[in-house]
Amino acid sequence: MLYRLLGRKRINKIFKVLYYLTLTLPPKDFVPFFSLSLYIYSHKPNKRKHCFIFWIMATKLLLTFAICRLIVTVGLTLEPTELLRLGLTVDPFDVESASVDFGLMTKVEPLAVLRPSSAKDVAQLVKAAYESSHGFTVSARGHGHSINGQAQTGTGVVVQMSGVGSGGKPRVWGGDMYVDVWGGELWIDVLKSCLAYGLAPKSWTDYLYLSVGGTLSNAGISGQAFHHGPQISNVHELDVVTGKGELMTCSKEQNPELFHAVLGGLGQFGIITRARISLEPAPQRVRWIRVLYSNFSAFTKDQEYLISLHGNQKFDYVEGFVIVDEGLINNWRSSFFSPRNPVKISSLGSNNNGGVLYCLEITKNYHESTAETIDQEIEALLKKLNFIPTSVFTTDLPYVDFLDRVHKAELKLRSKGMWEVPHPWLNLFVPKSKIADFDRGVFKGILGNKTSGPILIYPMNKNKWDGKSSVVTPDEDVFYLVAFLRSALDNGEETQSLEYLTNQNRQILKFCAEDGMKVKQYLPHYKTQSEWKEHYGSKWDRFQRMKMKFDPRHILASGQNIFTPTFLSSSNMMVMDIPIPIKQKARESIDF
Repeated sequence: MLYRLLGRKRINKIFKVLYYLTLTLPPKDFVPFFSLSLYIYSHKPNKRKHCFIFWIMATKLLLTFAICRLIVTVGLTLEPTELLRLGLTVDPFDVESASVDFGLMTKVEPLAVLRPSSAKDVAQLVKAAYESSHGFTVSARGHGHSINGQAQTGTGVVVQMSGVGSGGKPRVWGGDMYVDVWGGELWIDVLKSCLAYGLAPKSWTDYLYLSVGGTLSNAGISGQAFHHGPQISNVHELDVVTGKGELMTCSKEQNPELFHAVLGGLGQFGIITRARISLEPAPQRVRWIRVLYSNFSAFTKDQEYLISLHGNQKFDYVEGFVIVDEGLINNWRSSFFSPRNPVKISSLGSNNNGGVLYCLEITKNYHESTAETIDQEIEALLKKLNFIPTSVFTTDLPYVDFLDRVHKAELKLRSKGMWEVPHPWLNLFVPKSKIADFDRGVFKGILGNKTSGPILIYPMNKNKWDGKSSVVTPDEDVFYLVAFLRSALDNGEETQSLEYLTNQNRQILKFCAEDGMKVKQYLPHYKTQSEWKEHYGSKWDRFQRMKMKFDPRHILASGQNIFTPTFLSSSNMMVMDIPIPIKQKARESIDF
């Protein structure tokens, strides 16, 4: 009604005037309206009509304030009506959700949150940031599984890419064996869409409730990576919104610089709004096998042998994990073993190896029509391995159940209140030549006999990784992922506290540096640009050039702490992108 009476242009002018008032009027000034209305309602029954008038006034003022705060965020480059159409919100629930992540170690509140319905919405927001006179940052958030606040920002807008209605459903192209998916789509939903056509992506992560854009901005690895490479090696094409607000399609042939920069680029060069993922025929079932080792050399020798095999005469998935205390092998992630028949470390000869065991985890995919031959194929492969003979554990399950195995563990942890806890994870790529030193110094040294979570270890072939991507790996043909996937518990036990585990991570990194191991962090987290330069090594110059080309104002993914936004000069750094410990009171980057 108001727009019909005054007209759109006049209303927009009014909002622009209110914008300047908002800069000096704190939200607490609106509180008396609510307090007064509640008092009247409670103590003056005959004045309740006035109560509702006050309430409506306060509500309208707060709505006006919210719109004006959005204008503060994006400047005056967009009209207020356009801000509302975009879906920008300062709703406390949305802001709170965007201020934390899976790591639960930092909290940074954005100025606003965008829930886009299309790539155009994302492009329009980023373009507004790029053209804004005073500037603001834009950080894409998938399913919120960052560890150290990488998708957070206190100086701009978080784009919530995941969610119902965003970007449309995956489109499967069976004849061409690929699927087009929205950047915020979860891998579990990609899997379900593809299985309807008897197809599936080739490379996975262990946990499927991650966004496509999120894993492709890092690499995306699991036990299939030795053969298919990481997820970024299985992408045909991308649609990307650059830091200039340009929506560009890229591939190895079209805009190749952007394509290679974005894959594994930690969100620095653009926001992935669409990905074209390579597919293969989906198997029906999986034979899942675990065998144990007390000798680290035999364990790694067998892992390296298995990832060298090709064709049908190989396992389809090769991973492993380290067991340094008896409880771990029967824990939530290892529910593979029967509770009625728990594995006892002491009965498997680990006492002669510093109390440490190593578990090789392998699978063979098959179709029900070939079930008769699968046992012979597996037996032939197992005969060439040197595991403890009495330690073979086998189960059989549908393909989708194997891929979604960690989610089942998540549900168990949630039921016990042990999922939403701090996760001081540390993921390292360790060169093959240094993995034995790592075992002696870390698994049998720094860790002691407590882990507070799974420790994964498995090798990958470097030739399955595209050297043109932004990801950094060790300079050896074979390197290992070592992942400390630990949870901090506030249960009074020092070795499970966040402080203890964080300090232990520092000890591990210090040991690697002093030993000259030349490890590289996967899902890296550094606080200074000099550390980032050391991390990227020979790739740094190109990384920096691509940043200047595609995000010259350093608008995107500022939570990574690689580049400082250009509008944050030393004289106007009023709000910083530095996370605070989550136990402290949240910093109010927007007092609303």
